[in-house]
Amino acid sequence: MNKRYVMIHDENRCIGCQACNVACRSENQVPDSVTRIQVRIEGPYGEMPNMHFKYHRMSCQQCEDAPCVKVCPTAAAYVGDDGLVSIKEDKCVGCLYCIAACPYKVRFINPETKVADKCDFCKNTRLARGESPACVAVCPTDALVFGDANDPTDPAAKLIATKATYQDKTHLGTKPRLYRVPVKRGRIEQ
Repeated sequence: MNKRYVMIHDENRCIGCQACNVACRSENQVPDSVTRIQVRIEGPYGEMPNMHFKYHRMSCQQCEDAPCVKVCPTAAAYVGDDGLVSIKEDKCVGCLYCIAACPYKVRFINPETKVADKCDFCKNTRLARGESPACVAVCPTDALVFGDANDPTDPAAKLIATKATYQDKTHLGTKPRLYRVPVKRGRIEQ
């Protein structure tokens, strides 16, 4: 059975520290003016002393039905044998079609390479070495889980099977592989 790589962002564990962003920049040589991943911080919500924030990961969703791949005129954007949406830098002409087609608004033109860029789960670096993506490796609160959803023994598959999760913009039919464990606030009365 083929692997189905997924990322899970637990919004309850995330503290918005941006360590994921820093690690990604370092691992993938991402210029300062752009980002492959960031955590959007919303809030504060509530009143003192019970205030809280919401943390929302902004990165490629690794769609199974990726609009960016469909519109690429040179096949620079493609889905590899590993199922990941990737970019062949030597084929990219910088037409911006993939950027316009992405409903998650996470693609960009790398100002140094002049090529479309985005998160690829560290495919050519850490994954190639059998390691988890840089963002997962450095997360101080274990808010990120990465793995194979097709392997029932994988921690990522177990998490999806046992926790309530959601995915962004599923109504578009993109089938995103970035799952989120929603924020739970308050308490349950019994």
